[in-house]
Amino acid sequence: EVQLVESGGGLVQAGGSLRLSCAASGFTFDDYVTGWFRQAPGKEREGVSCISGSDGSTYYADSVKGRFTISSDNAKNMVYLQMNGLKPADTAVYYCVAGVLRPGGLPPPHGVDFNSWGQGTQVTVSS
Repeated sequence: EVQLVESGGGLVQAGGSLRLSCAASGFTFDDYVTGWFRQAPGKEREGVSCISGSDGSTYYADSVKGRFTISSDNAKNMVYLQMNGLKPADTAVYYCVAGVLRPGGLPPPHGVDFNSWGQGTQVTVSS
């Protein structure tokens, strides 16, 4: 059974930094794409970033490029999201996700079925 447990959320002032961590279990890291989605109140869920376990390639939403950095430690089954230059617009519940790349399909994130989700961690950025 795939399990994803997030930590590291909290309250920070605009311009500050947070580091989210996700402890993963129940699957072989090298075979999966892991990443982060977020959802703010009244808004649609948004894919933030993901990383391929096989080759380490990364993806970032335009809204976070240059400010957020995703990384993973395959030996420890951990995924991290370093968030710098936080803005009030980044306020949301952040979810760790994992999925498998569909064979012959699009590259991550569009070609991934993110079927496993953590419980989420709240990030609040004050102005």
